[in-house]
Amino acid sequence: MKLRLFPQERAGLRILSAMAQEIVLGVHTLYELLGAPASEFGPLAEQMRQHEAASGNLLVSLLTHMRTSFINPLPREDLFALARFLNEAIEKLAGAAELITLNKLERIPARASDQLEVIARQAELTVEAMGRMDNLEELEDYWIQVLRLAKRAEHTHRVFVSELLRDHKPVAYVRYRDVADQLVNVTRDMRQIATQVGSIIVKES
Repeated sequence: MKLRLFPQERAGLRILSAMAQEIVLGVHTLYELLGAPASEFGPLAEQMRQHEAASGNLLVSLLTHMRTSFINPLPREDLFALARFLNEAIEKLAGAAELITLNKLERIPARASDQLEVIARQAELTVEAMGRMDNLEELEDYWIQVLRLAKRAEHTHRVFVSELLRDHKPVAYVRYRDVADQLVNVTRDMRQIATQVGSIIVKES
């Protein structure tokens, strides 16, 4: 099987791994935000914006690297797709933090923590996987695990929305629902990354 690409050129993979790590760090910041009083939201929201900015800077670095490097570890279109999904994931995570801060949403329902747990696991798996994209034989299990986590996230989202509808008045429901939607969309971006990896595995087989 043609599964080993260009191990001598790993800069692009290191950048992808660093972008995934910003998602891990962003999850930790959002965990803190969920447990904080509204008076502490500002600094934590700013910390999340810094994670988002760091991811954006890494995306620019990757684009520069792809333009200037003769040999890339993956086809340019695959590198770009992975980086785009990673950056969109951290943007949505930052969006959840911004919604919580703007609407001063204290006492977020526990289902949000359940979703963050899924995102954290997806991101941790992705950090490791991005660094191993030059040895695709090891990545099929990553693909399967992230897809399973994504299915769990979709179920949790449906339960989350149902509980919000049952337990909250319309205005509160809309505010919490916006956060719930942001979080499930992060898990969908992580699923897109895993799907892209699966596509690369198939193409390089």
